[in-house]
Amino acid sequence: MTLRPPYFFGYGSLVNTATHDYQDPQPARLDGWRRKWCHTALRDVAFLTVEPAPEVQIDGLIAAVPNADWQGLDRREFAYDRLAADHQIQHPLPGNPEISLYAVPLEAQNQGSARHPILLSYLDVVVQGHLQVFGETGVDDFFASTRGWDAPILNDRQKPRYPRHQLLTAVERQLVDHHLNQLKAQILT
Repeated sequence: MTLRPPYFFGYGSLVNTATHDYQDPQPARLDGWRRKWCHTALRDVAFLTVEPAPEVQIDGLIAAVPNADWQGLDRREFAYDRLAADHQIQHPLPGNPEISLYAVPLEAQNQGSARHPILLSYLDVVVQGHLQVFGETGVDDFFASTRGWDAPILNDRQKPRYPRHQLLTAVERQLVDHHLNQLKAQILT
């Protein structure tokens, strides 16, 4: 009998499968949490986390962690705590696989700022992933269900600082820019 590997739930850059090679990616939905931009002392920039929100659901992706070897993913997600979440995730897999998510501890979260902005190259990757998996409606939902858009966004597209940045099509860039314009986001150059 082969044991099923555990899964993680990704809600930001992990939705974009070009940023990782974890197997069996599947669309999924997390109940009772919402995305939020935050900064911690462990990173120079703001990035996504999730926080409890009883009436909110967010879309994301689950994928298998081969041989239950969490070390590589834990290194990638070093500013987060890994939390059991299988009872809060709707997914297409049979049975009840073990599923975890990563969240920044509440006491470590700070507001993004000009000194600790959101990287546009990171946001581009997140939006590209949501577009590929959930379509334009999924992108709309991502922007609507995420808090913290008052943090400034550093336009680093010409020299991306995000280590797993991706090349976006003109249509993908326009989609990101459209949503940022709708939010009246502060863009730093």
